[in-house]
Amino acid sequence: MVAIIIGIILIAFTVAAALPCFLNWGPEIIMFLKGCAPVLSALIGILAVFIGIADIKDKKEAEKEEKASRQYEDEHKENGNAQ
Repeated sequence: MVAIIIGIILIAFTVAAALPCFLNWGPEIIMFLKGCAPVLSALIGILAVFIGIADIKDKKEAEKEEKASRQYEDEHKENGNAQ
């Protein structure tokens, strides 16, 4: 609950800071966004690559587990039929 209240207060401050009738920080905010956009896009790209690599590793691990599970079931079916 406290986090929601703090979030609403910070959003209200941001809007008030950008309005010309209060702090009139609009041009500085735009300049900051222009400056941080390349850095932010690079960080998001790196994060996406790491997530993609982790996803590929998880899929390979799931395939190994599925193969082992099928092999285990096949062995027990064969042993069950022999008895």
